[in-house]
Amino acid sequence: MESKPPLPPFDEVTARIKVKMAEDAWNSRDPVRVALAYTPDSAWRNRADFLNGRAEIEAFLTRKWQKELDYCLHKELWAFTVNRISVRFEYEWHDAEGQWFRSHGNEQWEFADNGLMQRREASINDSPIRETERRVFPRQPG
Repeated sequence: MESKPPLPPFDEVTARIKVKMAEDAWNSRDPVRVALAYTPDSAWRNRADFLNGRAEIEAFLTRKWQKELDYCLHKELWAFTVNRISVRFEYEWHDAEGQWFRSHGNEQWEFADNGLMQRREASINDSPIRETERRVFPRQPG
């Protein structure tokens, strides 16, 4: 059976590890790697998009990172319970015309007993910025 430690129930240490693992995966910009952190039937709301399952997640992320170039993300633990974690995040990216954006928002995650995410709810807002206003830069993985 698939599992993705740390497993619920979460404490502050394991919740922070889970958030860092998610940040590292998303910064890889690898849709397959990211999708493997979710249950095969995971349910997502990402802005106004509603997705179900890994295949839809992979397709969504492929489209996302074709549009959001040089994507760089930071996540921060906001709160946690037994099998849920809430994060705030911001990421920066530019479009094909070179316009930079900062996207920020909140995510609520719910995990199955095996540590895979079974539900993700994301609210995100985008703000155009100048390249000189960037503040999100790559961190070292790990």
